[in-house]
Amino acid sequence: MRDLHLSRGVQDQLKYYVYLYLDPRDRKVFYIGKGKGDRVLAHLAADSDTDKTARIKELRALKLEPIIEILRYGLESDKEAALVEAVAIDLIGVNELTNVIRGQGSSEKGRSSLEDLRLELETKEASITHKVLLVNIAQLYSYGMTPLALYEATRGVWKLDRARADNVEYAFAVYRGVVREVYEVASWFPAGTTEYFGRTHDSVADLERFEFVGRIADQSILTKYRGKSVRDQWTQGAQNPIKYINC
Repeated sequence: MRDLHLSRGVQDQLKYYVYLYLDPRDRKVFYIGKGKGDRVLAHLAADSDTDKTARIKELRALKLEPIIEILRYGLESDKEAALVEAVAIDLIGVNELTNVIRGQGSSEKGRSSLEDLRLELETKEASITHKVLLVNIAQLYSYGMTPLALYEATRGVWKLDRARADNVEYAFAVYRGVVREVYEVASWFPAGTTEYFGRTHDSVADLERFEFVGRIADQSILTKYRGKSVRDQWTQGAQNPIKYINC
């Protein structure tokens, strides 16, 4: 078992830092973190129920230890370290890591294709004339996700006002305030009662939450809404990921 403490002299020189945990079997990074002091070593003694801890236990069962690297050190603040951490996570991709979420700020200014970013920064505001449910998929969105993954991230699972939801004609997949896809809603079902093909989730029926089934909207609807901004529809700091329009 390695020493789980860094000397005061090392800590003082590291200041804030960003670190990597690598699997010694293939030298692939499986976790990215930030901190100061002994934070980089704390995971070795953790017994939490996380994918990161499970990987460390898996290695130890094989009499191996994770390789620990420092990506950047001498940073002056936690905010600076958080930025470096977020960039590193976006570069590798959170789906390739045991990190639970993307780095701080990634949902606003994280990894994106140039064309997608141009669309986001130059987009015009949507003029919504249909009965629409806006779905902010910031927590489930990932760069380069497949059409199936985008659909399944949008269709469930949500707490709804069923009377209003039953009026919804189209559901908009929204990320960073831009409509990424438009789905014609066929029907709503209690959460956990319809099949998902690419997304893992709790399959136990939840009568307080719902999911829809549908299809990508007709081209005329896509032309009207896809790629348009709906930022003005949400108030600053709004926490609810869904919003009804004209319902």
